[in-house]
Amino acid sequence: MTDLPAQARQLFSTVTEDGQLELSIRDVPVPAPQGDEVLIRVEATPINPSDLAVLLSAADSSAFTATADGARAAIPEAARRAVAPRAGKPLPIGNEGAGTVAAAGDDPAAQALIGKTVAAAGGGFYTQYRLLRARDCLPLPEGVSAEEGASSFVNPMTALGMVGTMRREGYTGLVHTAAASNLGQMLVKLTRSEDVPLVNIVRSEAQAALLRDLGASHVVDSSTPDFMAQLIEAIAETQAFLAFDAIGGGKLAGQILTAMEAAAVRTNPANGPYGSTTMKQVYIYGGLSTAPTEIARGFGMKWGVGGWLLTPYLQAAGMEEVVRMRTKVAAELRTTFASSYTSRITLDQAVQPDIIVAYNRRATGEKYLILPNG
Repeated sequence: MTDLPAQARQLFSTVTEDGQLELSIRDVPVPAPQGDEVLIRVEATPINPSDLAVLLSAADSSAFTATADGARAAIPEAARRAVAPRAGKPLPIGNEGAGTVAAAGDDPAAQALIGKTVAAAGGGFYTQYRLLRARDCLPLPEGVSAEEGASSFVNPMTALGMVGTMRREGYTGLVHTAAASNLGQMLVKLTRSEDVPLVNIVRSEAQAALLRDLGASHVVDSSTPDFMAQLIEAIAETQAFLAFDAIGGGKLAGQILTAMEAAAVRTNPANGPYGSTTMKQVYIYGGLSTAPTEIARGFGMKWGVGGWLLTPYLQAAGMEEVVRMRTKVAAELRTTFASSYTSRITLDQAVQPDIIVAYNRRATGEKYLILPNG
């Protein structure tokens, strides 16, 4: 067993009783693993949109000022009621990460992981050491680094979950928004390998070119005047009547349903005033826009808009399917599920006001990686 420090540093996000959001790096005890537990020295952990929702809560990222152990910003008055259940509770951040197993309990499965590079999820990864059960760790293939494996859960499993949802609900194609993201690029590669038709919605020609270079067949740019015409043609060609929307707010979900209806009536004409009988579904799985979701109903009565999260999907899919998904991710970390990062920062940098503004832009192609141990 490696000599371990008595304490480690960890990032917490706290809503205070007086309506402030405090980001702080605190010293915490390094736990001793027992039984089937392992202690991971966290070497890389990404900043995902789902992390930002907890990390920054409802605070304006441009309003942070430095404090002795982190940063602080006021939460707008209108949002304080919504975040009140968090008041006074320091929350650990970081959905996933990877690193080296530094110590383990006496269970043989745990002992077998000592010295190995593993990836895992489960929260609290913006820290130097993380305690987990051995069975919750994904041993990375020989030669694969912690950085390569740091994003092996949220985005890859979400991409697989989207395709899995399509099949479980009887659809044959997909529509995806904010499609030039790391997740979107994975979905392009995954659907190509599995012959699943995919319509990608992006916001610029540069993003469209990026996806076409990956082999995407159907890419539509929402910033162009003929966006709706392009979207209708793409959906008609692919018969993609299931969409996953990362934007959430604004008109896009409604526009997708409208385009789906226009595509559906070409082969399944409307019967009376209720539109096509083709089921059209949009799942909102992200919140890149915090504006209200606007639905201007012009697509009959056979449609749905709902929320989708990875964890409930995995629970419904069952352990056998989850194991299959994790095995596929491990085997294709350098191909289908490869992640790229534009910036690498330390824990201390993660709470610097100017860097908070930078990573909260959530710009396509910009992904930050935290290196908790430097």
